[in-house]
Amino acid sequence: MSTSRLLLPHRGRAAIAATRSRAWRVATRLVIAAALAASTALATCTALTVTTTTASAATTLVVNANRPFRSVTHVASGGLYGLDTATIPADSLVEPLRPNTFVQMAPGGKQLPNGEPAPGGDSLVVAPEAARAGAKVVVRMPDWYPNFPYKWVSWSDWLSAVDTQVRAVVASGDTNISAFELWNEPDWTWNTAAAGSFDAGWARTFSEVRAGDAGAVIQGPSTSTFNASWMTTFLTDAKASGTLPNIISWHELGGAAGIASDVASLQTIESRLGISARPIAIEEYGTTSQVGVPGGLVGYIAQFERAGVSNAELAFWNHYGTLGDTLTDTGGSPNAAYWLYRWYGQMTGSMVTVVPPGTAGSGLDGAASVSSAGNQVNVIFGGGSGSTAVTVNGLGSAFGSTAHAILEQTVSAGRTTMVVGPQLISSANYPVSNGSITVPVSSMSSANGYHLLVTPGSSAALSGTDVIKNAHSGLALDTAGGGTGQGTLAVQATASGGGTQRWALVSEGSNFYEIKNSASGLVLGVQNMSITDGGDALIWGDNGSSDHLWQIVSAGGGQYKIQDYNSGLVLGVSNESTSSGAQVLQWDDNGTPDHLWTLTTA
Repeated sequence: MSTSRLLLPHRGRAAIAATRSRAWRVATRLVIAAALAASTALATCTALTVTTTTASAATTLVVNANRPFRSVTHVASGGLYGLDTATIPADSLVEPLRPNTFVQMAPGGKQLPNGEPAPGGDSLVVAPEAARAGAKVVVRMPDWYPNFPYKWVSWSDWLSAVDTQVRAVVASGDTNISAFELWNEPDWTWNTAAAGSFDAGWARTFSEVRAGDAGAVIQGPSTSTFNASWMTTFLTDAKASGTLPNIISWHELGGAAGIASDVASLQTIESRLGISARPIAIEEYGTTSQVGVPGGLVGYIAQFERAGVSNAELAFWNHYGTLGDTLTDTGGSPNAAYWLYRWYGQMTGSMVTVVPPGTAGSGLDGAASVSSAGNQVNVIFGGGSGSTAVTVNGLGSAFGSTAHAILEQTVSAGRTTMVVGPQLISSANYPVSNGSITVPVSSMSSANGYHLLVTPGSSAALSGTDVIKNAHSGLALDTAGGGTGQGTLAVQATASGGGTQRWALVSEGSNFYEIKNSASGLVLGVQNMSITDGGDALIWGDNGSSDHLWQIVSAGGGQYKIQDYNSGLVLGVSNESTSSGAQVLQWDDNGTPDHLWTLTTA
């Protein structure tokens, strides 16, 4: 099956750009109008300061930004058979999710799951694409066989298959093949009558893998659910035989509410048996009705982060290469859930404590991070209904007396329905009181996913034509060679007062701007509408695409960060260069000095 890119080059994206522009602008105005009618709490969506909220403690999600508990690793981003080939899905769809791990087909496997016409997702075939996205790959060894539930042949047949797979992995030299999963859901797929007890079979298979690769990382037992009694027996026998897994795994396919208790139960078993704590992998999560629906998936992410799970993969209920059903089909377009995981992929720094108003993993819940510079709080949340709110506590000195919050949603339209992008709900300044702000969410839908981005307060009255200078280099934002043609790259250059160094800030509402070059009349955008680090800034015709919208965020002292709406990344200079002619590009807001700019009226 061929793949189609959502992120098209500038010269070939006019139809999508026009559609996205209309959707963004119309949605922005309709949502803001509805919020204004519903509550005075959102009455200052453009650039004023919000001072009230209508949500109660029983409907408020609390983020404690000063209570980090682990580094950001995107533990829940990945999937079972999320990749199909080395190029499907496209890199431009995979990489923004910052996937942690994919569980994939045995090398040379013949499994035909879910009625697929041919095997797909071979571990060694997809490994290069996973590596480009920074993800690991786990080999699901029993998917060597075509049927599920598996049909046992014989021990000689199985050990031969094990040997073949291990040799293939070792010969490949792939460094992102992270583990071998010895069997899948043995609590109901292992043929005890023909193969003997599973625990004895586990020990025999374990030894066979280690005979071919002495340093192999082994993962298991990969049960279909967590069962304390079953796990106790398994770990007791594995300890006795010297075949304890390096990573303990199981599946969470019945909802998120029991994840914390399952992890706690495992830890109790390990302690009681004198087994050192091992990383936990949840190889499949999400019910058939939840995949593709962002509001149903947020609770899993929140629970996996809180519980300290090492990695977790979205279940495979439909087709290969859908990134855990966040795409409409194999290598297809994003659905609503994709944008939730893209927000999750934008998190950097440290995960911080989130306290839901009710039972964790059920109802309103979320996960949050704080950047390493301490000046950006990212919150993803969902599962609530009606009027709710998010309170962010522990905002540090980087925020001063005012914080700016962008609130957006991804509207669930079903797993197989393409969603072009998120909708903006509000963009407003909030007074910081004792390190806290509260952002109201009006008419929340339990099926939708939500994103809150909190940064230092931004200016309310930017307008006119400016010279935009990089605070680190003192050089002016310009076009390469003073060019005025469509597609000319943006650079920094010695200030000359020329027309290509003059930029008009054109308000688009809700504190977003187009940045228009005075000499050419073209607007600042990002090459190929990129949403990844290193996307080059350039000038292009004003076709309304979302990479032409910029947030001007005050960093204090007359300096600003210029953040792209489409990517969430900020404008900077290649390699923090201070040389004239250096390329201007977008990057994560990681606190480097080239991300600061000054605006001087021309």
